[in-house]
Amino acid sequence: MSVLFHLTMPDGPMAALEAVMQDVQTLQKQIPGSQVNHFYPGHQPGSRVPRQLWGLTQLPRLRRTEKQIQLHHIFNPDLFPFPALRWLKKPIVYTAVTGIGHTTQAVAQKVAQQVHTLVLPTEADVQKLAAWGIKNTAVIRPGIDTHQFHYQPPPPEAPFTVMMASAPWTNAQFRSKGIDALLTVAQERPALHLIFLWRGLLADEMRQRISQANLGQRVTLLNERVNVNDILGRVHASVVLADDPALVKAFPHSLLESLVAGKPVLVSPVMALADYVAKNECGVVVTAVSPSAIHHALDQLQQNYTTFQHNAQAVGGRDFGQQQFIDTTLALYKTVMAP
Repeated sequence: MSVLFHLTMPDGPMAALEAVMQDVQTLQKQIPGSQVNHFYPGHQPGSRVPRQLWGLTQLPRLRRTEKQIQLHHIFNPDLFPFPALRWLKKPIVYTAVTGIGHTTQAVAQKVAQQVHTLVLPTEADVQKLAAWGIKNTAVIRPGIDTHQFHYQPPPPEAPFTVMMASAPWTNAQFRSKGIDALLTVAQERPALHLIFLWRGLLADEMRQRISQANLGQRVTLLNERVNVNDILGRVHASVVLADDPALVKAFPHSLLESLVAGKPVLVSPVMALADYVAKNECGVVVTAVSPSAIHHALDQLQQNYTTFQHNAQAVGGRDFGQQQFIDTTLALYKTVMAP
């Protein structure tokens, strides 16, 4: 078996920190000889090349590469009918890592016609597509290497500390991913400490925001590779916020890692993980990307922290193991390649 993976994100020195790249690397270990192609034009986010043109200039190379592979697997935040896909000859698996989101019926149907199988993160997504007459779908929930994470209580007398590891790709995402709102909340909650895990981009802009907010003593910016389990040992909870489902994975790796490490999470309702968190009482759903909503969620989290922490520790390692992700994906590949 050989697969050509396509990523619609820029390549760069910190790309390996992205959850989608980690998923692809996990699959590559199972499929020797598989390759990665960055469908995205350029090495920096914010390309001015319209999405309709992505991949078109790569077609001569991709057609040559097709002689060495058996199928394509493209990972994209949402469903988008890239014209370049029509020119590929080998079967295509298309993963929409954030789910359907705001995709219209017409767009979803167009993408479904271009590919062999659409992979979605939830059964709700599949049911919605089925109502639109789209049946070539599968559900594959992401997983992580749970052996890398274990529960460590925060240091005694440590201030209440929250980690965020979903850094922005663009300046606009300081607002849409709730970073500005979190800094405002930290200003208004003197006992709150924040740790941000960064990936190289916009680090100076973030340092400037921290300085302007006079939060240098209570906000830590880690703009390098770190042992995430060690950082989780220093915090009480983790957070990922977004005002649009296309901004983050339906099941962000950083929050799965937090749950496996026994640390409850704060999550926006646009992510599929929010339903899981509410059902299993392993964190709090933040109703809006705003300081007031974050304050309310933190109040709930701290008032019921022992319950949320115990539940996170109970369910994280049980439900988000990596092997189910690997097994389900490889089984799908065999189906795609079957005569």
